[in-house]
Amino acid sequence: MIAMQPGTLLLFGAFAAFSVFFLGRRRALSLGTSQQGLKSLPAYHGAYAALWLFVPLALALLVWWSFSGRLVELSMLQRIPDGVIADTAGNAGLVLDEIQNIANGAIRVEDEVLNGLARDYEALQVESRRRLTLAALALAIAGAAFGLMRIRPDFSARQRVERFIRAVLFLASSVAVLTTIGIVATMLLETIRFFGQVPETEFLFGLEWSPQTAIRNDQVAAAGSFGAVPLLAGTLLVATLAMLIAVPVGLMTAIYLTQYAGRGLRAVVKPLLEVLAGIPTVVYGFFAALTVAPMVRRFGEGLGLNVASESALAAGLVVGIMVIPQISSLSDDALTAVPRSLRDGALALGATRSEATRNVLLPAAMPGIVGGVLLALSRAIGETMIVVMAAGLAANLTANPFEAVTTMTVQIVSLLTGDQEFASARTLAAFALGLFLFMVTLALNVLGQRVVRQQQVHER
Repeated sequence: MIAMQPGTLLLFGAFAAFSVFFLGRRRALSLGTSQQGLKSLPAYHGAYAALWLFVPLALALLVWWSFSGRLVELSMLQRIPDGVIADTAGNAGLVLDEIQNIANGAIRVEDEVLNGLARDYEALQVESRRRLTLAALALAIAGAAFGLMRIRPDFSARQRVERFIRAVLFLASSVAVLTTIGIVATMLLETIRFFGQVPETEFLFGLEWSPQTAIRNDQVAAAGSFGAVPLLAGTLLVATLAMLIAVPVGLMTAIYLTQYAGRGLRAVVKPLLEVLAGIPTVVYGFFAALTVAPMVRRFGEGLGLNVASESALAAGLVVGIMVIPQISSLSDDALTAVPRSLRDGALALGATRSEATRNVLLPAAMPGIVGGVLLALSRAIGETMIVVMAAGLAANLTANPFEAVTTMTVQIVSLLTGDQEFASARTLAAFALGLFLFMVTLALNVLGQRVVRQQQVHER
């Protein structure tokens, strides 16, 4: 029996299902004198038979992908001689990794024992794929035969197919929910471990952030300081400065493009804004560090102010420029979705174009505009590269935009960079910051939804 690769087997199953579809459709047509004699359309009968072929084959591939690697490794561990394991201080995992590297051609050794074990490993993999091929083909053939046998004039294939489609759609919609639950559960568990070492009150209300590990026990910050208030203040300061730039500019851009600009100008400007949205954040970071930050420093010094070389204002300006296309695009879509009859009615009653926009279009499009602003705010809060390059890493508790600050996302990256011990409070603090940031963004979204709901109630 030939051992097919999983990808090849999946392609073969798709081609076979395509063929069985036409076979089932032809069989359904042959059972009745016309389509009216069938309880379901011939296409549904064909799809039913194709699903019975492809789904068991795909499930076999999924089970194999989930368990075959571990089963092969367990089988190999039983074949490794005790003397070989003893040479690595009893670490069988290291021997298994070396055998896998030899089998994959990553390394070459002169040890005949290891080379023989690598050949055994390759043989076990081939045997695993051979069994997969046999099982998958057997299930596919049995499933296709069962599906074709179920085709009868009174058989309701449509209900079965649509029930399967609904199940697939439900699973697809559950992925986002399950992913969110998994992320929150992971952060929550690690945060509980963090609070086992650091008091909750210090993290939530502490005014100093210094998570470094002390070298000597007599140092002042021997246990570190884990007050998150400076990080929250820096995050909100940069995000607020960004939104002060992005919201008016983005909203006015959307109003101009939808209400005043001609088709030719709109066809040029809107794609340019979308290109601006695709620029990598590291490029914005270079722009902030090399251009905007020196300009802000010179401007502040011209006013007689003490401006740091890295400031919250420089980061906020560039982050605001970065999120302008997002606000503009979503506001544009919200304004375009407003029925044209509302604007025409306002103009017919004697309102000017600006009055119609201000009193009719903006209130009608407000839910979409608020949604766009919230998405842009979430992106501004989560920005990292621009803040690192333009605002610095100093955890200063300040509301002065000319001083250096840092944000929660920057500190998360800093805490998880390099070799870390995941049992230490310094590393676990990153998960606590992640959960804290999640709760802040969740509160902002809930607040935005309440604003939108109150706006809709007021309009009614």
